[in-house]
Amino acid sequence: MLSIFFIIAGVFIALSALLYIFQERLIYFPSKDVTMTPKDISLEFDDIYLTASDGTKINAWFIPAKNPRATILFCHGNAGNLSHRLGTIKIFHDLSLNVLIFDYRGYGNSEGSVSEHGSYLDAKAAWDCLTNEKKIPQEQIIIAGRSLGGAVASHLAQDKKPAGFILESAFMSIAEMGKDIYPYLPARLLTRIKLKTNTHIKKIHCPKLILHSPDDEIIKFRHGTSNFKAAPEPKKFVELNGSHNDCYFASETLYRKELDDFIKRCLKK
Repeated sequence: MLSIFFIIAGVFIALSALLYIFQERLIYFPSKDVTMTPKDISLEFDDIYLTASDGTKINAWFIPAKNPRATILFCHGNAGNLSHRLGTIKIFHDLSLNVLIFDYRGYGNSEGSVSEHGSYLDAKAAWDCLTNEKKIPQEQIIIAGRSLGGAVASHLAQDKKPAGFILESAFMSIAEMGKDIYPYLPARLLTRIKLKTNTHIKKIHCPKLILHSPDDEIIKFRHGTSNFKAAPEPKKFVELNGSHNDCYFASETLYRKELDDFIKRCLKK
């Protein structure tokens, strides 16, 4: 019995150590291969490089709209790169929105290696591009984040005054995700990477639109409802249908309508 105990304890310690040491590899899944561009869906765009405050060069696309209503700064999820978000870019463009989407360091054509702090610097560089270089007033910018990008977007928005904030299929924090995936491990003690969406969102006071699907097989629905509960007014929660990656297209009619209504409320027009 004692030997079984030591075996179980050894396995527990080994798994905990692996989770702690290789955390980045379990969270970030970057792809360097940019396979398509907005031109492949007949959209003109500027392929630009931004410089984060630590000197890292970040690749981004700016897709202008004709007579834009506002500008979306979009923080994508943890896998692939910006070339895998063309469907979302098209929806935003159809709603007469400029779009700025960027790749975190280590993704696509961006320099560097992935990190939590680095992703925050990358988002700040994207904001600075819009406000300083493009001269777009912050009250004409909507910050949006999907999945892991929700944590990055919420970290950015808590210190800014955008017209609105959109949170899509986002987790509460890496610690809470760890509890879902590794219920037998002390996830809260092992998480070096925090990405605390539910903490950042408490400090965001602009209008907020939070969307999540109960069918989400990756980030449980409880994360969406908990983020909504943590967010101060004004806010609205929208329940989509479909999987984590496909709910925006499975519920596209509803998704477009809610985005359109939200933009009207943010801009009061």
